Amino acid sequence: MIRALQHFSDRLFGRGDAATTIPPFDGPLRPNQLLEAAPVALSLEGAEDLASDGKELYAAAGSRVFRLLGNEFLEIARFDAPITALCSVAEKSLAVAIAGREIRILGGIHDGKSWREAGGRPFMSVNAIARDADGGGVLVTEGSRTHRYEDWCHDLMARGASGRAFSIDFKTGDTRAITDGLSYAFGVCAADSAIWVSESWSHRLVAYKAARESAPILENLPVYPSRLSPAAGGGFWLTAFLARTQLVEFVLREPRYRERMMREIAPQFWIAPRLSSGHSYLEPMQGAHIKTMGILKPWAPPRSYGLVIRLTEEGLPIYSLHSRAGGSRHGVTSVVECGEFLYVLAKGDSKILALSLASIEQEFPR
Repeated sequence: MIRALQHFSDRLFGRGDAATTIPPFDGPLRPNQLLEAAPVALSLEGAEDLASDGKELYAAAGSRVFRLLGNEFLEIARFDAPITALCSVAEKSLAVAIAGREIRILGGIHDGKSWREAGGRPFMSVNAIARDADGGGVLVTEGSRTHRYEDWCHDLMARGASGRAFSIDFKTGDTRAITDGLSYAFGVCAADSAIWVSESWSHRLVAYKAARESAPILENLPVYPSRLSPAAGGGFWLTAFLARTQLVEFVLREPRYRERMMREIAPQFWIAPRLSSGHSYLEPMQGAHIKTMGILKPWAPPRSYGLVIRLTEEGLPIYSLHSRAGGSRHGVTSVVECGEFLYVLAKGDSKILALSLASIEQEFPR
């Protein structure tokens, strides 16, 4: 009863979950154009995820896995379905998520081992894999139990909350639940005695400890956070594959309009964030309040965006790398360090960017 009254009050006054306000990009999230200006290491159609053991760089695109050799990627494996996540679990050994429904080990002493379920529930949309703290297994996130990986936008518009995180032990083959009931889990990493999970539709990063004890690290972000990776100097890199806008927040709070939109309009033309934008005159949000005489206004809300955030070991943002509205390096879904470079996958642009770690540190001296 109290919960129902709270929900009614929030909708009446536009507070809490009914609020459409979005925090600004400010402080460590202050916009720049570092991703937009970054050198392109490779254009790879269908690129989905990156992985590295610190020495070798791997990329998943479509149903294939590539390894960087010199200045080109060489194919090292091919599967019968698209790859949705990739992780380097040991030297020359990878964990691969296939079609979001299977996790298979490629190379190493566990070569060929595979999993199709956790806790008795088959996989539907595995989207991120990371090494666990001791290297004896992996941590995994599954975005939704009701929508396939490629239908992430349907899950957002349906206000989905069926994501989960779990771990896999290579030696025993056992799986262990970390948490479930998440508003699209998309990204996980081991951090000391905790496990960090990105909860995209709730715009936050959460730490989970023993007995599913949770503590928020970052909340009310102006973006939808996604995959994480460790930084060699301590701390982490956090990607954001979408940016929030007030119009989308408003649509998410109007169920009748949203349901009719999903029923009658093609998904690419929904009022919803996208991994890339500006390719069709039929896209929403293109009127004079966005562009005048072909020029994008400085305050135009982004339908797509590119962002990487550098975090401390405690999860505090230090600085960020951007590709803003009007740019093309959008839909950033993966970032890894390899050698002296930071490699960033802009999935919306099918580009793998290579930024010198030394130049980034010079840009943001501590």
